[in-house]
Amino acid sequence: MKKLMIFERKIMRKTFGPTRSDYGYWRFKINQEINDILKGQNIIGFIKKQRLNWLGHVERMVEDNNVQMIKRWNPCLKGQLEDLKHVGKMTFCKMSRA
Repeated sequence: MKKLMIFERKIMRKTFGPTRSDYGYWRFKINQEINDILKGQNIIGFIKKQRLNWLGHVERMVEDNNVQMIKRWNPCLKGQLEDLKHVGKMTFCKMSRA
């Protein structure tokens, strides 16, 4: 998450451009100036909000939808996967109905 915040500030510095100081030279905006422009919003909050929106969308889907099946899927244990090598097919081990 920290690397994503650093990358976001780097992009915002380029987007908003340099600032002219009182002494007449140009400088990059500092983190506080970028935060003031963005008013506390950041990419992490946006991503979390979009994930929650998507989860709400998935919850409203019908039960026999593929996405609902994947959401309820329990991955196989390593021993069960070794047994499946002999069969040659990948199958769902167990589906929970929660």
